[in-house]
Amino acid sequence: MSQLKEKFKKEIVPQMMERMQFNNIMQVPRLEKIVLNIGLGEAITNAKALEGGETDLAAIAGQHPVITRSKRSISAFRLRVGMAIGVKVTLRGKRMWDFYEKLVTITLPRVREFSGVPRNAFDGRGNYTLGFKEQIVFPEIEFDKVDKIRGLEVVIVTTAKTDEEGRTLLELLGMPFVKE
Repeated sequence: MSQLKEKFKKEIVPQMMERMQFNNIMQVPRLEKIVLNIGLGEAITNAKALEGGETDLAAIAGQHPVITRSKRSISAFRLRVGMAIGVKVTLRGKRMWDFYEKLVTITLPRVREFSGVPRNAFDGRGNYTLGFKEQIVFPEIEFDKVDKIRGLEVVIVTTAKTDEEGRTLLELLGMPFVKE
């Protein structure tokens, strides 16, 4: 079991129960999954872009990504239904806890001029979305082998019912939010 999950069970759950006045331990929000996504619009014209994004995401997540396909045609973008336009990975269980710990302790401090992540990137249901302009901030990516700098989206899905519950959970799990 990862150290962070151990800390969650022993320290964070009792703190959350006290702070949010929960009556039952099952009411305490927890991490459900983490979804990593790279949108590859250039894959419409360049088939190699899909391979590059796939290898980058596999290195970052430690799991083989799934190719995402377009749901509808958009003639202005020369896009047809079913064309490959991105790659994504869904992490659960041990891999999710390990990735979250790596994200908070190693990756975020590596971002240039980092002062914290925004507090308002919640979706209204306690889920948090974090965007990276370049995938090279992750330690698994070797700068010399990168064919192109790509953006990356990290969605942290929780069982929280409100943004406040989600924010409290992530704060206690070590997410470095910007100071108000």
